[in-house]
Amino acid sequence: MKLLRYKILLRKEPEGGYTVIVPSLPGCITYGDTIEKAINMAKEAIELYIESLKTHGEEVPTEDGTLEYTLTVKANA
Repeated sequence: MKLLRYKILLRKEPEGGYTVIVPSLPGCITYGDTIEKAINMAKEAIELYIESLKTHGEEVPTEDGTLEYTLTVKANA
C-alpha cells in the first residue's frame, strides 16, 4: 500500500467549526466542529475521494512537484 500526503487548509467558520479544503483534490471539502474532528473528517474524505477515483479508473493526483508559497499583497479593505 502506497502512502500519499496531502496538504489541507482549515478555515474557522463564523458560526463555529472548521471547513477543510484539500487543494490537490478538487471538490474535496469537509467540515468538523473542532480542529481534531475536522482533520479526521479530512482524512476520511481523502480516502473516499481516492477510492472513487480508482473505482472510475481515474488517475489519483499527488502533490509530487508541488511548491507551496504564501504571498503578501496590499489591498484597500
